[in-house]
Amino acid sequence: MARADLPLPDAETQPFWDGCRSRRLLIKRCNACGRAYFYPRDFCPKCWSTDVAWEEASGRATLYTWSVVYRNDLPPFDGRVPYVAAVVDLVEGPRMLTNVEGCPFESLAMGMELVVDWRVESDEITLPVFRPASAA
Repeated sequence: MARADLPLPDAETQPFWDGCRSRRLLIKRCNACGRAYFYPRDFCPKCWSTDVAWEEASGRATLYTWSVVYRNDLPPFDGRVPYVAAVVDLVEGPRMLTNVEGCPFESLAMGMELVVDWRVESDEITLPVFRPASAA
């Protein structure tokens, strides 16, 4: 039985999840306008071109915003609280929803430099999470 908290890759997102399993953070870039974007989709959200391609991101980001989640009654999140739900700005440009780990909550700061790390959830799914660059 599939876990309800894990993504279900489809034809468009499977390369992203394959990259994560290989510890590679993949994003898409539009060949028409040059914009990098995330979440994976088969057209550019800026110019609507379908001339897009996968590329490996550097894994570096800055913290844009976050919330410390102290209560979440939905399994399995109820066993993970407290955790940090965050939006990060990848240096390539896109924003990404993720978790920040390995950092005291009171140390979180807007603009904090982060690096990607990996949390293995199953044989098929490895999630990108971020940690402070100073701890890397």
